[in-house]
Amino acid sequence: MGQTARVSAVVWTAAGSLLAWLWLLLCQGFFWRTDVRLPPHPEPDAWPSVCVVVPARDEAAVLPAALPSLLLQDYPGRAEVFLVDDGSGDGTGELARELARRHGGLPLTVSSPGEPPAGWTGKLWAVRHGIGLAGARDPGYLLLTDADIAHAPDSLRTLVAAARAGGYDVVSQMARLRVESLWERLVVPAFVYFFAQLYPFRRIARDGTRTAAAAGGCVLLRADAAGRARIPEAIRHAVIDDVALARAVKGGGGRIWLGLADRVDSVRPYPGLADLWRMVSRSAYAQLRHHPLVLAGTVAGLVLVYLVPPAALVAGLAAGSAAAAVTGGLAWLVMTGTYVPMLRYYRQPLWLAPLLPFTAFLYLLMTVDSAVRHYRGRGAAWKGRTYARPDAVPEEG
Repeated sequence: MGQTARVSAVVWTAAGSLLAWLWLLLCQGFFWRTDVRLPPHPEPDAWPSVCVVVPARDEAAVLPAALPSLLLQDYPGRAEVFLVDDGSGDGTGELARELARRHGGLPLTVSSPGEPPAGWTGKLWAVRHGIGLAGARDPGYLLLTDADIAHAPDSLRTLVAAARAGGYDVVSQMARLRVESLWERLVVPAFVYFFAQLYPFRRIARDGTRTAAAAGGCVLLRADAAGRARIPEAIRHAVIDDVALARAVKGGGGRIWLGLADRVDSVRPYPGLADLWRMVSRSAYAQLRHHPLVLAGTVAGLVLVYLVPPAALVAGLAAGSAAAAVTGGLAWLVMTGTYVPMLRYYRQPLWLAPLLPFTAFLYLLMTVDSAVRHYRGRGAAWKGRTYARPDAVPEEG
């Protein structure tokens, strides 16, 4: 009787997982599809001026592969780059000036805002400083981009054309992250897959929905929309600044768009698991709004959706239960199928798709570790700074 009860419990749990996957497949904005890309748009009759704001802290290693791509943008209108050196100790500011002298192109201003005051994360304090400098130019748009992002020569041109044609206040592209090391291949495509699951791109662009997100590496923001939404003052404490920015703009009635990039790439390497672990755990608990019950629900959800299917398949085969094995196997198959488009987007071998449960388990551990760090007072860390609470004073570490 006990054995039968245990098998029955496995079957019902696997059935719950399968139902969850069928719902995700059909009812979560088709998050698994990778065809939300920036379509070609007619070019405007007049090109608005654009100021590019690049917050940078200790970015000398990646700047040579990224900054020249901004300076050499093929943009018909007036454009200028403001690199805000956020207290770097590796010569980031001087290297930026040297790259501008060597490559020419758009005008570059390098400035430093000093240490952020209480209530500001360092990156957003740097963005505030950059937007302040840009304000003197009275731009039509701001391009907020990270120091590790390499843009195709027509990137700015395409973003502005799309924003003008679609009437968007925010047009953002999820930069294609680097996938060269073994751990990058295993973890990075899943990172974007999970993000799209949380924030289905199709819903983001739909008016009247609450779903809002952006990708901080590439955000074109209409300047007057930034003013109405009080960007960045309204989100000065946000660790996940891109999502907070999108929520602020959409919450104020603005229109936003987010999709996958074709020729906007991150050049930042994450060669080992520890590097990727830090990237995820830095903000994972902040994503859950530092709420223990949300954390518990997230862990339970990850277990049910990602870990139960392979466990049920193995348990069913071991116990001779066809129902458990078939139900678990079907759930795993649906999971695997939804991951294939993202692997193709990243040009990765499809044999990685069945390994998604293992990757999800890693993300579960990273999320729990993020919560542990928070309650130990270490908080979210970025570039040597730690943000223990949303209203914490950043500390050098």
